[in-house]
Amino acid sequence: MSAKSKELVVISGKGGTGKTSIVASFAALAEKAVLADCDVDAADLHLVLEPKIVRRESFSGGKRARVDPDRCTACGKCEELCHFHAIRFDGPANDRAARTFRVDPIACEGCGVCAWFCPESAIEFEPAINGEWYVSDTRHGSMVHAKLGIAEENSGKLVSTVRQEAGRLAEEQGIDLVLIDGSPGIGCPVIASITGADLVLIVTEPTLSGLHDLGRVAEVAKHFGIPALVCINKWDLNPEITATIERQAADHGLTSAGRVRYDQAVTYAQIRKQAVVEYQENGCAGDIREVWSAVRHSLGNGRTPEDK
Repeated sequence: MSAKSKELVVISGKGGTGKTSIVASFAALAEKAVLADCDVDAADLHLVLEPKIVRRESFSGGKRARVDPDRCTACGKCEELCHFHAIRFDGPANDRAARTFRVDPIACEGCGVCAWFCPESAIEFEPAINGEWYVSDTRHGSMVHAKLGIAEENSGKLVSTVRQEAGRLAEEQGIDLVLIDGSPGIGCPVIASITGADLVLIVTEPTLSGLHDLGRVAEVAKHFGIPALVCINKWDLNPEITATIERQAADHGLTSAGRVRYDQAVTYAQIRKQAVVEYQENGCAGDIREVWSAVRHSLGNGRTPEDK
């Protein structure tokens, strides 16, 4: 039996730090990897990698109630019990007989209380389709990604589904690395992105919000016992805050994987649907190659460089 693939998750304390751009470059630099876009609320890795979908699956993260008007007697029990105010008496104002209760699908939390206590069994409680997930081919290997529906929840469960499928594909293909574009922030999708991973790379930027959010996301990684490195993107826009971030990172026990300079080539590469390391050799592309080298070193040794 082949060894379990290692999982590298790239995350950030906030959106817009350049996390996905760095993941796209890592995908180009990796000899072999299965890719997973776990930023399911705002997935955009596909914009650079141009995946060709070979398989798609519906995603159901829970259940949702629906009133059957043919069985509903308008007794009002469901409205009385719903703590989320998701059930309303509705219908033509001039036709009392045609009026019934209905469930607001946005407000419904899927608890099932209304269906359980309906005396007429007039409320159906069925799995809700919250989005889709895909297996695709890219020029850098297989990729698992997803699209969550508008105003839908359970993104943490969808992240777990994407990660599990990526791991399965890596094992099936004999590939030893799963490269994951994680969710930003510190909520459930982030926890689902990093739990059980081998290494986390935290991408931050030299701003006050970047400084603050780095501390929060570093604590999440520490809480779950995930080794973490930090990369400061666009560091030269504010060298003073960059130095402060590096000091704070050290206080959190984080090792620096390197700095990446600001470079308009990233934008030019994205316009061409390329990672910046595919677009040029020097500039920030060279910085990213150095960060990738540090990351691969840590993955290969199972520890950060300072642990040697």
